Amino acid sequence: MPTTSQSLEETGREFTLAELPRKTYRGRAGVFGIGLQAYWPQFPGLKERLEQYQKEVEQRIAALGIDVVSAGLVDTAPAAVAAGQQFAGADLDLIVCYVGTYATSSQVLPVVQRSKAPVLILNLQPAEALDYETCDTGEWLANCSTCCVPEISNAFARARVRFRVVSGALREDPAAWGEIEAWCSAATVARALRSSRIGFLGHTYPGMLDMYSDFTMVSAQTGAHIEVLEMCDLDACVRAAAEAEWRAKLKAAEEIFTFEDVTAESLEWAARVAAGLDRLVEKFDLDGLTYYYRGLDGNPYERLGAGLILGNSLLTARGVPASGEGDLKNCLAMMILDRLGAGGSFTEFYAMDLKEHFVLMGHDGPGHLAISGKKPVLRGLSLYHGKRGDGVSVEFSVKTGPVTLLAVTQTAEGSLKLLTAEGESLPGQILRIGNTNSRLRFPLGPREFVNRWCEEGPTHHCALGVGHTGKVIQRFGDLTGLPLVKVC
Repeated sequence: MPTTSQSLEETGREFTLAELPRKTYRGRAGVFGIGLQAYWPQFPGLKERLEQYQKEVEQRIAALGIDVVSAGLVDTAPAAVAAGQQFAGADLDLIVCYVGTYATSSQVLPVVQRSKAPVLILNLQPAEALDYETCDTGEWLANCSTCCVPEISNAFARARVRFRVVSGALREDPAAWGEIEAWCSAATVARALRSSRIGFLGHTYPGMLDMYSDFTMVSAQTGAHIEVLEMCDLDACVRAAAEAEWRAKLKAAEEIFTFEDVTAESLEWAARVAAGLDRLVEKFDLDGLTYYYRGLDGNPYERLGAGLILGNSLLTARGVPASGEGDLKNCLAMMILDRLGAGGSFTEFYAMDLKEHFVLMGHDGPGHLAISGKKPVLRGLSLYHGKRGDGVSVEFSVKTGPVTLLAVTQTAEGSLKLLTAEGESLPGQILRIGNTNSRLRFPLGPREFVNRWCEEGPTHHCALGVGHTGKVIQRFGDLTGLPLVKVC
């Protein structure tokens, strides 16, 4: 997960983005092992051996940044009921079943039925291969985890328990443990989203039909709380901000940005609004913000709306994603990537370069400063295209290397839907218009990529993050039950 201070690169040297401390997030997994009580008197030491293996599993899962609730080794049907009751009250994001040896499915199903959390079955064999010349029954039973996995899978499927299986070796198996790490990361993101409070300030940009969504639907499918805010809430916070608060924002801007065409008046106003935004986030305990307000004829709320970009960029960089134009669904996408430590910058399709085969993607307004490829520019603009007012805006491109796009859209049936693609951020010139914009190349090529992406009915905004995180996003979709399409 990201730290409170994130490094950015500028022409070979590093400078540090140090804003207010970020919240930390940890998923919660219930872990239990299984075995058959009838074996213990028959094979002395087998139970203790399996318990030690389970302890190793629990320690490794905890080391992946997730809280472990252990139900111990379950070896009878009554013990399974007790474990199920324990898990039901533990507010779990994931249940992990470590298969130590054969166990009947009747003593496994009760553990997972009450909690309703998805289940990860770990078929991790202590030995990579049996010594067929010397292996006796007891040694085989200590390594026969795979024996009952089909049986458990059948019981789970028929009971409509959501589950996945990870098979491999208990130790020194990067593939298996990489898969487990992806599930733990996804559980942490799911918990962060489920417990989040997202402010909705103002209204959605008029006429953008793809972005309209139902607050109840979003809360029902993600668990997130939507706090409806008024512009007068922000106005009161800006007015209440002390001089020391907005001067601290001025100092932060001077350290983080290069200034181009920025007037002292516009910078001071942006700093005052940034200080007010911090107060707004604190007052309403926000984890994210969706906002837009048009205003009229230079009135106070128009001026507030025009001054949001600096403050919302700083918020986004410290883990409070700010999604412009009132796009609530894209705030969810930005939050998911941020909680993965990948950034999550507000973006949309800008243009295709059919000569060099990339797509230019970016957006006006705030960007995720922590994933800028070089020192970002704070540019003064006398005109915000398509919006009212003027002031300062943020301009940068995402650091070169692997990137992931994530969109949260909505189907005709009313279900949220995840759409993702993995590509590469390229070096090169970008538009100098006070917007974030990056050169992104995808394996399909610009024509086919845009066609395939649009076939899935996306919202026109999406979140852009660094690294290839599609594997974890897929696990997140499995955990939350949200459908996912990976375009490439």
